Amino acid sequence: MRVKERHQPSWGSRSKKNPESSPPKKDLFLSPFIKGVVSRSLHYLSAGFPVHLTGPSGVGKTSVALDVARKRERPVTFIHGNHEMNNRDLIGGFTGYTRRKMVDNYIRTVYKAEEEMREDWQDGRLLHAVRKGHTVVYDEFTRSRPETNNLFLSLLEEGVLPLYGKKEGETFVRAHPDFSILFTSNPEEYVGNYQSQDALLDRMLTIDMDFLDEETETGIIAKKAGVDPRKAAIVHRLVKSVRELYTEEENDNADGGGPSIRAAIMIAQIAKESDIPIDPADQAFHALCLDAVWLSVYRRGKGMKKQQVRWDIQEAIRKEVKGGKKG
Repeated sequence: MRVKERHQPSWGSRSKKNPESSPPKKDLFLSPFIKGVVSRSLHYLSAGFPVHLTGPSGVGKTSVALDVARKRERPVTFIHGNHEMNNRDLIGGFTGYTRRKMVDNYIRTVYKAEEEMREDWQDGRLLHAVRKGHTVVYDEFTRSRPETNNLFLSLLEEGVLPLYGKKEGETFVRAHPDFSILFTSNPEEYVGNYQSQDALLDRMLTIDMDFLDEETETGIIAKKAGVDPRKAAIVHRLVKSVRELYTEEENDNADGGGPSIRAAIMIAQIAKESDIPIDPADQAFHALCLDAVWLSVYRRGKGMKKQQVRWDIQEAIRKEVKGGKKG
């Protein structure tokens, strides 16, 4: 007679399946700048080195990383950094145990019983990717705690992933030959970011994706919002002029930044879907721009009053109107 029981802790409701999922594929606008980033990233990964894309929010780091990952023609595992992530999420952990008991009573006068108990381990997303040779995109990795990211030190340097917490069997896993990883991050001064270890940054090639050049940003706006490139250029110029309102050189209260390309795409998309003319002289478009960008400027301009910020933005839009008339 055999008795087999499976026990799980009360929190154990996770599936055995390791999803090989990534965000839906989106067409990338390939300007010369973006093509260069993609090409260099592929070369670095092929040579066995991890790639780190850094820059302000909204410049397209995640889209570029995913495009590079898909061009590797390997399964893609997407991991988004957050302060609650821990080793269990990345490498897995103990999910319960299986108890097996065998009673041998074939001869009545002889009683024999054997009992076996085995731990059940579930691989985390990173461990599964390391075993199978996936391309990992670790998005905004500096939002995870530095102690969580420590396990990447040996993975990037020696190609070995330690299995912390595993009580039996293997204590580390060697990375599959096809395994590769891309990291993305925002500047350290952004809220919610941790300062990354120098030892970790030293193990990767970092590509700086600061605010994009005019051709790239205009092309992305036109493609994502589905508007004419000439109209996208107007939106780009407006957002750029607002972005430059409070730079560190011009205002001691500012910490840089400002509205990203996401704000520009939002403006263009709403204008198209709401039949609002993309014209700085149009009052509805004027109001749309103000609503889309004022908060990001206000949050960057430390100590500035809301009314002053809104007035400065309106003045930047008025200058764009005058510039358009001269052109």
